Amino acid sequence: MADLTPTPDRPGLHVSKPSPNTPATGSAVCHCGASATATGDSQVKALVEGYTANHGAAHGRTEARR
Repeated sequence: MADLTPTPDRPGLHVSKPSPNTPATGSAVCHCGASATATGDSQVKALVEGYTANHGAAHGRTEARR
């Protein structure tokens, strides 16, 4: 299996939870240079929510300004 850990050259989000009894781990690298890691189910959930809301594809979103 290929290494799926994100890098500055291959930005993205990677989450792993090998079994129900082990804590989840996650890492994220954005093309803007931001990076983060997390350990534990709730921390990894927060990492995923933050990454999807503010990094990765979120950089391409435009919002109407009032």
